[in-house]
Amino acid sequence: MISWFSYPSQGSREQLAIAEFANALLVIPKTLAVNAAKDATNLVAKLRSYHNAAQNVPAGDPKKVLLRYGLDLLKGDVRDNVTAGVLEPTISKVRSLKSAFEAAVSLLRIDDAIQVAPGIFSLDRVDVGY
Repeated sequence: MISWFSYPSQGSREQLAIAEFANALLVIPKTLAVNAAKDATNLVAKLRSYHNAAQNVPAGDPKKVLLRYGLDLLKGDVRDNVTAGVLEPTISKVRSLKSAFEAAVSLLRIDDAIQVAPGIFSLDRVDVGY
């Protein structure tokens, strides 16, 4: 989980950015659960607790297996994806996330570059055709 990284280790602006990025990534399992007509809140909370438990244990601990858990939307539960035979191409996921991140950064840079100078545009001078 990315959200745990945002709490004590970063400055205030960085904390907000990391927390919002983590929330944006949570949209994916929430949307999948809602589209499958399952209880998204319960499933995502359970998935997050499993992943959190796996991250807070040392290597070699049996709870590390919880990192492999994902959503089983046919049964409406959380399951071990590896034992279920679901192996996902991590490289393509990472590339997709990097591309989306870079696109968002580009849009933010463009948004910062395009600024209207004060006093040039006023709603008083707009012709609305009345």
